[in-house]
Amino acid sequence: MSLPPPSIASARPAITAALMAETGLDEDILRNLVHRFYDRVRADAVLGPIFADRIADWPVHLERMVDFWSSVALMTGRFHGAPMPAHARLPVTWAHFEGWLDLFRATAAEVCPPAGAALVVDRAERIARSLHMAVEDGRRR
Repeated sequence: MSLPPPSIASARPAITAALMAETGLDEDILRNLVHRFYDRVRADAVLGPIFADRIADWPVHLERMVDFWSSVALMTGRFHGAPMPAHARLPVTWAHFEGWLDLFRATAAEVCPPAGAALVVDRAERIARSLHMAVEDGRRR
């Protein structure tokens, strides 16, 4: 069966189209997820200052995060970057990642269809664990 091309620019259009069909995710949903989530992060008493100290141009950062989540959730290949080095020296503990995940889970549940929310939350949990390991490794050096 041939799938229609995705409405998101993708290096892997067939895979992206299949993921969109399975999860109900699309560009608008991912953009809404990223923007709402980071609105919450910026307003958070613990996480907000950490982000404020490091991000000078929020519109650019948000576009990068939309590309990141498009790549993570829909395999579009749009994100090009190295998240680990950017996060390895952050002054955070697992409690910070838990707060990040709580905000992300709540936002995903609000803006994503259930299958899409399950996918992005699963990915976010994996990312949080990986970034936490990078932070812990960075402390040992």
